[in-house]
This record gives sequence, C-alpha cells and structure tokens, in this order.
Amino acid sequence: MDIEALRRGTPGVAHRVHLNNAGAGLLSRETLRTMTGYLELESEIGGYEAAEREGDRVDRVYVDLAELVGGRPAEIALFDNSTHAWQAAFHSLTFRPGDRILTGRAEYGSNVLTFLQAARRTGAEIVVVPDDASGQLDTTALAGLIDDRTRLIGVTHVPTGGGLINPAAEVGRIARAAGVPFLLDATQSVGQFPVDVRRIGCDLLTATGRKFLRGPRGTGFLWVRPELLERLDPFVTEIASATWDGHRGFTWQDGARRFETWERNYAAVLGLGSAVRQALDLGLTAIGERALSLGAALRTRLAELPGVTVHDRGEHRCAIVTATVDGVPADRVAAALARHGINVSTTNPEHTQFDAEARGAHPMVRLSPHYYNTEPELDRAAETIAALRR
Repeated sequence: MDIEALRRGTPGVAHRVHLNNAGAGLLSRETLRTMTGYLELESEIGGYEAAEREGDRVDRVYVDLAELVGGRPAEIALFDNSTHAWQAAFHSLTFRPGDRILTGRAEYGSNVLTFLQAARRTGAEIVVVPDDASGQLDTTALAGLIDDRTRLIGVTHVPTGGGLINPAAEVGRIARAAGVPFLLDATQSVGQFPVDVRRIGCDLLTATGRKFLRGPRGTGFLWVRPELLERLDPFVTEIASATWDGHRGFTWQDGARRFETWERNYAAVLGLGSAVRQALDLGLTAIGERALSLGAALRTRLAELPGVTVHDRGEHRCAIVTATVDGVPADRVAAALARHGINVSTTNPEHTQFDAEARGAHPMVRLSPHYYNTEPELDRAAETIAALRR
C-alpha cells in the first residue's frame, strides 16, 4: 500500500489531520471526479437521460458491493443511508405480543429507538444480552436467552462509541442453529476491515458509504440472504419495488431490489461505487491490517498519557479509539484538537443508550484513524491532548 500516493489522491489530508473516519471518511479525488462528472452530464443532457446513459456503471455498483461483503448482486439494495436500510430490513419482519428481540448493549441509538417503538406498537419484548468480562456481547448468555418466542437477533458489529468488535460470526452460528433471523448493523465495520456475510452467517446486513468506505454522504445499502426473502414483507411498496399485475394485485421485484425506491441520487450512487472499487483494489485485508494497527498505536499513545483514560473494550478492537481527559470535558478536548487542525468527534449517550445505562463513560472523545493516516499524525493528536493537562 503506497501511503504517500493515497494521500496525494486525498485532498483533505493537505490541511487537516482527519481522525474522524467513524463519522465520515475523506473523499478521494477519484470519487470526487466521478460525482462531479456525472452532475455535469446531468446538466448537459438531463437527469433521466444521464441515468439511462450510465446504466451499466450503476449496475456495476451492485456487483462491487456484493463482492465487498461476499454476496451476490441480486442480494443488494441501495439506500440513501444505513439507517433507512436498517429500518427497511427491521420493519419487513412481523412482531406480536410476547415476541422477543435480542440485542446487545452496544446497539446503535436509532436501532434502539426502533426496538422501543416496536415494543410499544406490538407488545414485543426487548431483551438486552449482557456483556462478557471483556466488554463484548456475551455469546454464551445469548444462546441461553433464545427460546421459541425469539423472532430476531439484532446486533451492531462495531459500536459508534468505542473500539469494540463484537463476535459477529459466533452470533451468526448461534442464530443459524436456532433458526432465528440475524440482522447485523455493519455501519462502522464495512470498509474498515473484511466483512463477509457467508462467514458471519447473518441474514441481513446494513452499511453506509460515508464512513470507512470513504464514499459520499447520503449513501447506504442492505444485503439480504435470499432464503429469508419469502419471510419478509417490505414496508414501502412503490413502482421500483413491485410490479402491478394489471388488476388488483402486484408482485415483488426479484431479490433485494424489492426494498428500493425509484428516485435516487445517481451522482452519490456512482460516488459510492467509485469508493467501493478503490477499497476492493486496495484489498480489505490490507486496509484492515493498517487501520487496526493505527488504532492500536493511537490507543497505546493515549493510554500512556497522565490523566487520560482509554475506554475501548472487547477481545478484539478496531480503529475507533475513545478516551476521556481528567478535568477536561470531551467537547473541550475536541475543540482544542480542532484548533490544531485535527478532526475528531465525541460520543453521545443517546447514540448507545444501553451502553450508557451500563457504564458512565459518555461523553468521550472519539478518534478514528484510517489507512491514509500516518504515525506522525497520531503523535500530533496525542501531543495536543497531553498539552491540555499541563
């Protein structure tokens, strides 16, 4: 991996230290050119006409996304963000009073709110699986909580507020053995390291384009295991998802595209495709090795600073690093870093409600390097934080 070449192809690194890839990764010049080129085409020949002309390139996005997660193109549906993709998957399931939804403490805030809404509407029960001693989802406890009322296992692979990597493949093994659908929120993991739906054994997977994939904002996708399709009833029905039979009925589109809507931002879709293709060409194994090693290096740097506490948990940890500084609120730490040209973000207890209930660490400073970051940039961030205690 030629880091200097990758940095030359990333305009943002010229004037910022971008450690906010868990928020939104920096676009490459190639992705930017792809998007602006398409918008210019729209302005010259018209929106419908541009979409028709570039139809083969749009179709290629499905092919590349399928390769990215180990699926097939017909199993991919495109969305404007990962939350809508996740909602489309969740709301296609039916829940009744007494049904159980099993999830983890690291579940993302929007997913939790949807679970709460489902419980209010249907009488379903939300069961939060405890963490094990390392801080990851306790798979032994999960297996013991499954019964004949369990209708869904919904787990976030990598939480928004920490470096934990949940044991998704073991969850998948348990879900398959029990015959329970498994919905994996892979928003923070896809693009950061290899994610393979066949190896994991999930039935539904959702992800975004804007984070570690380095795609544009306003993009996301859903992968659906084809064997599950007949058990799902999409909650949005429109001309892209279904075909009228000429009378008083309709048939769903084949495959996962039954979850899509007709209108979309084609410039963003092609930008997503460009970013995915670049990730595939670099290799997700190489990306993951570098990203995780940078995360580990930054975690070590921060843990060695007096008055700084690192809060990441789990047996396996990724490129997301969370920390607090004694006597300095997280927003002040983030602001100080910003004044030095370093992009970070802070965690919010409302974004991981069950985790916030279990521990009082939030809010924390969240730093998330990616493969195009460098060791000197990590040093700069650590030195800036260290100066806050002097």
